[in-house]
Amino acid sequence: MPRVLIVDDHPLFRSGLRAALESTGATDVVAEAATGAEALEAVARRTPDVVVMDLSLPDASGIDVTRRLGGLHPGLPVLMLTMSDDDGSLLAALQAGARGYLVKGAGAAEVLHAVRTVAAGGAVFGPQTAERLTALLREGRHHDAEQLFPALTAREAEVLELIARGLDNRHIARQLVLSEKTVRNHVTHIFDKLQVTTRAEAVARARDAGLGDED
Repeated sequence: MPRVLIVDDHPLFRSGLRAALESTGATDVVAEAATGAEALEAVARRTPDVVVMDLSLPDASGIDVTRRLGGLHPGLPVLMLTMSDDDGSLLAALQAGARGYLVKGAGAAEVLHAVRTVAAGGAVFGPQTAERLTALLREGRHHDAEQLFPALTAREAEVLELIARGLDNRHIARQLVLSEKTVRNHVTHIFDKLQVTTRAEAVARARDAGLGDED
């Protein structure tokens, strides 16, 4: 059965979650931690199979602790269980390496299923987050392009992403609901800013930066 570490700064919540997880006999809660420092120590000492992590801790963000655990213990799954239901927290948790994200208030059966799923290598998100996550990740591709090529405008970043996917100007215009002339202008500006002279060079630059994968 999965060995679980619960990380949360509220003793009553930890106690209730522990009781719920252990009531079925399907998990073994091997340790609890109230801070990020305690969590790092408990993982090293008790070697859990899953860490159930709150987002807000007294000494650190649960996201930062998750990122540190990923560096120290690669492959250790972390399930975020938090009050925060905003898009920024969800994306940040995923980027830090969390395997799952549930909002507090989820039923005991749902949490138990999530713990067992991430322990087995799967990923779990609450029923309200799947569509949001798909939209956020798609939107995040454009933000990534802007961060990778800060000289580009938001629209130019979108165009570059589509160029990297192999779309020609006509298809880019159709997808972004622009005229082909506008797309050509954007492409010209992109070439100037990236200091390339051909579409192939632009594609190579974009793909080297990790852009261009299909959804």
